[in-house]
Amino acid sequence: MPLQITGALGDPDLIRLPWEVPLQDWPQHHLVDLPRGISRHVVRFARLSGKVYAIKEISERFAKREYQLLWDLARLDAPAVEPVAYVTGREGGLDAALITRHLQFSLPYRAVMSGTLRPDTLTRLLDALAVLLVRLHLNGFYWGDCSLSNTLFRRDAGSFAAYLVDAETGEMHPMISRGQRLADIDTAHTNIFGEMLDLEAGGLLHPSIDPMETAEDVVARYHRLWDEINESEIIEEVDWHRVEQRIRRLNLLGFDVAEMMVRRKVGTGRLIVRPKVVDAGHHQRRLLRLTGLDVEENQARRLLNDLDGFRVAKGLRHEDEAIVAHRWLAEVFQPTVEAIPARMRGKLEPAQLFHEILDHRWYLSEEEGADVGLASAVRSYVDNVLVHKPEEKALLPDEPAQ
Repeated sequence: MPLQITGALGDPDLIRLPWEVPLQDWPQHHLVDLPRGISRHVVRFARLSGKVYAIKEISERFAKREYQLLWDLARLDAPAVEPVAYVTGREGGLDAALITRHLQFSLPYRAVMSGTLRPDTLTRLLDALAVLLVRLHLNGFYWGDCSLSNTLFRRDAGSFAAYLVDAETGEMHPMISRGQRLADIDTAHTNIFGEMLDLEAGGLLHPSIDPMETAEDVVARYHRLWDEINESEIIEEVDWHRVEQRIRRLNLLGFDVAEMMVRRKVGTGRLIVRPKVVDAGHHQRRLLRLTGLDVEENQARRLLNDLDGFRVAKGLRHEDEAIVAHRWLAEVFQPTVEAIPARMRGKLEPAQLFHEILDHRWYLSEEEGADVGLASAVRSYVDNVLVHKPEEKALLPDEPAQ
C-alpha cells in the first residue's frame, strides 16, 4: 500500500516529511521544540511554511476515527484542536499518523504549572476544564478520557480557555445521555486525582491544595454549570429583569446566550436560556456586522444581550437577524441615546451611554424587585448619574498637529 495523506491538506510539503522513519527518530531540522503534555503515543511538532503541525503516531483505525471526530467537533464550533490529515501506508509497517494544527499560544497543564501552582491558578484551570466538558456534552460528545493531560490551555485575560486535544476515546451522539455524562465525570475525577498526586510528588503542588478535594471540586463545578444551563425557569409573567439575571449568571460562568426561548402555558411562561461560549472579539465583530456600531468587547456583549432580549420580547425569534438588528437600532438604541439632553451627550460615547443606562436599569430593577422599564431608567440615569459626570471629550488630550 503506497503512502497516502488524507484530509484537508493545506501544505503540500507535508508529503515530503520523512514518513518512512519512526516519529521518535525524525531529524531535528524537521521539528520545533514546544511544550508537550503526557501522551501514550509519540507526538512531535513540525514547522512547514511558517505553520506548526502536531503529529501523533497511532494505529490506522484510530487515526481515521479521531480525524473524523475532530472534524465533527470543528463543524459544531466546539473547543478542540483542528484536524489537518491522517497518514497511512508508511514503509516498514509503521503506524499511521494523525496531523492536527498546533493551537497557537496554548500550553499543556504541566507547562502552566511549571512553578509551584497557586490555588487561584488551579481554580481558573478547573473552571476552564468544567466549561470545556459542559460544552462538549451540550454538543453530544462523550469524551471517555477527560483529564488535564488531554487538554490544552490558553491564557485568557486573567483566566484560561480549555481545548480538547485528544479525541481518541470519544464518541459523537445526537444527544448525550445522563449515564454517559456521569461516566465522563467519574473518569475525570479519577484522572485528575491521579494528576494532582503526580504533581504533589514532583513538588509542583501548593501545600494548601488537596488532590482529592481538587478532583471533587471539578465534579462540583461541572454539575453547578450544567444545572444552571439546563434549568427551566417558570414565571407568572415574562419578567425581562429575571431574564437578565439569568444571562448575567451565565456570563459569570463563562457562557454567552445564543438563544432565548419562551414557551407559554395558561397563566405562565416557561423560560429556557440556551448558552453558547464564543471566542474573544466575537461580540465586537457580530455587533459591527449587524449594526455598524464599533465598540469595545464588553460594551458589545451588553448591547447584543439587549438585542437578543428585544428579539424574544417582540416575537422575532424566526426573523432574519439583520432585520431584527435594524429594528432594535431604530426602536431601542437610537431613541434611548436621543433621549439624553443634547448638552449632555458629549459626556460619553453613545455605546457607553447605552451600556450605563442598561446597568442603571438593572440596579433600579433590583431595588424594585421588577423591571422598571427603559424610559424610567433613562430619566433616572440623566437626573442622578449623568449630570455629575465630566465631559469625556474634555478629558482627552488634544490630537497632535498634522
